[in-house]
Amino acid sequence: MNIKNFILNGNLILLISIGLVLGILLGFFLPDVAISVGILGELFLTALKAAAPVLVFLLIVSSITNHKSGHKTSIKSVLMLYLLGTFLAALTAVVVSFIFPTYLTLKGGVEVGIKPPSGIFDVLRDILFKIVDNPVNAIINANFIGILAWSTGIGFFLRKASDSTKTIFNDLSDAVVFIIRIIIRFAPVGIFGLVASAIAETGLGTLLEYLQIVLVLVGTMLFIALVVNPLIVFWKIRRNPYPLVFTCLKESGITAFFTRSSAANVPVNLALAKKLKLDEDTYSVTIPLGATINMEGAAVTITVLSLAAVHTLGIQVDIFTAILLSVVAAIGACGASGVPGGSLLLIPVACSLFNIPTDTAMLVVGVGMTISVIQDSMETALNSSTDILFTAAASIADQEVEK
Repeated sequence: MNIKNFILNGNLILLISIGLVLGILLGFFLPDVAISVGILGELFLTALKAAAPVLVFLLIVSSITNHKSGHKTSIKSVLMLYLLGTFLAALTAVVVSFIFPTYLTLKGGVEVGIKPPSGIFDVLRDILFKIVDNPVNAIINANFIGILAWSTGIGFFLRKASDSTKTIFNDLSDAVVFIIRIIIRFAPVGIFGLVASAIAETGLGTLLEYLQIVLVLVGTMLFIALVVNPLIVFWKIRRNPYPLVFTCLKESGITAFFTRSSAANVPVNLALAKKLKLDEDTYSVTIPLGATINMEGAAVTITVLSLAAVHTLGIQVDIFTAILLSVVAAIGACGASGVPGGSLLLIPVACSLFNIPTDTAMLVVGVGMTISVIQDSMETALNSSTDILFTAAASIADQEVEK
């Protein structure tokens, strides 16, 4: 196989691994050059973000318009798994935080361009306003909740349209899918640029300063990905869950780790869902919805950092408050946007349960931003890989029932 065929048709995971190693080497040894090649990562990330909303809109309209009467979907089952997984992630983070309590050195201030919500009702209000957002604005800003609402409504009312109209939407959807495939083939180059620039700009010094909190965050997320989620999937499909778990982590989690955006990883998950031969009527809805509300990693971040502030300030926490924190973190995580750093702005909401002042909570947000090169990457990898994992589990389980 020549180099051209290897790049165009070779194993994408192998190519991404090569890009990763080259990016690390360049970031360490030639930081000035690495910062310059960061534009490759930005181009890749921007292309994914640009294509994802259009793809989701057309895919859902096409799927609902061409939906066959009587055909059952697994959307309800997937939503239940999303809610269950996010709550268990928050609960797991509470348990880990009490077993391995962490303490922070809160110093200086932090400048955040977006004002954090003042309470859980603000989070719910934001979700409602996203649903009724202008459709064009929803596509421009990658507001997947708004896109889902409008595309579902349009698709439903086009079900009685002529066959030629349905064909147009189907062809448009196929065209955007083809473009997405081309973009994904550039993932190794994009990840090379993202890794090189990230290492050149941040290094590892800041991570060492907060090593304990990083280890607790990463360890908790790995436990959820490799223990909690497989148990949920086993309960659903009643067979060895790990082949499916590892497939989702490898083909979805790796790219999400480097893009650090659930929204940008939507095309990757849609491509994997198609590869796994899942029901299109299901995954065309649950994958973009998961990028907005299925936030296991965000629930972990909110819980661990909030309890780190609690331990640092010497606040006593009873079991009922801990469970309430899990609920608040789970709900707050659903409102965290699918962009880098979205979960950090929900920390003040969780801290308010313990009467921690907003100014102090924002210092905790600053710690989160300091370690975000690892925290946000791990969080997004867990979030996005779980979107496709739970979608696949529910689809497989329902297919088995039908047989």
